[in-house]
Amino acid sequence: MTIGVSCTAFSANPVEDWVIPVFEEFDHWEIFSEAYHSVLYCLGEMEEVLPSYDMTYSIHAPICDVNVAAVSDCIREASLNEVVRTAELASDLEITMFTVHPGLFSMSVPGIEERSLEIARDSMRFLDRAAAEYGVTFAIENMSDLPFFIGRTADQLASIIEGTDLSVCFDIGHANTTGQIDAMIDAFSDRIANVHIHDNMGDRDSHLTIGDGNIDFRHVLKRLSPYGGNYIIESKDFDSAVESQSRLESLLS
Repeated sequence: MTIGVSCTAFSANPVEDWVIPVFEEFDHWEIFSEAYHSVLYCLGEMEEVLPSYDMTYSIHAPICDVNVAAVSDCIREASLNEVVRTAELASDLEITMFTVHPGLFSMSVPGIEERSLEIARDSMRFLDRAAAEYGVTFAIENMSDLPFFIGRTADQLASIIEGTDLSVCFDIGHANTTGQIDAMIDAFSDRIANVHIHDNMGDRDSHLTIGDGNIDFRHVLKRLSPYGGNYIIESKDFDSAVESQSRLESLLS
């Protein structure tokens, strides 16, 4: 089991600005592939910098402008290409774990949710084939309690990955906002390949330092005891991540 960090704010600066601070505190970095950390546009810098540090890496696939459940064929195909191309290029760095969001419902047209879910299912099958082709793991993430997110409940997430070998990224904080922590573990205990960990009060996805919200982490970690993969601290800033790691280590000891 390894504790790692991921922070969207890191992507506002070049990889070389963050790799030393991350390396000094963590053994693993889940890189958010956006802006200055986009695998598609910053691969050269990553190839030059990352191998110099004795640290493991995974990738959070891009989410800005990306919707793998888009009703528009053009946007959906471009989104899938963005995710798969990210995985293809990152494999040059021997990175094989990718967290992927399952897509969005229409934010403007009500009543077409079933259509979006069917499109999401098709996209999951596409990603399943791509994962096999490139020898990578796509871990599909459960989402927080916003009405346009697909994958907020265990039943919904199960329905779109059914019939595939795709893995799941279990986001504990997201599940707390939907009251789905135990349901997610019950549904996907044998498919969880990545875990995102952060805290909140159950009302919104606030990414608090572990222990500053209302999540019963002792209960969650006990239920996850068979899991031996990465725990990725998703924080709002670096100091919060460092403190979360200290608290998580105490919980795991």
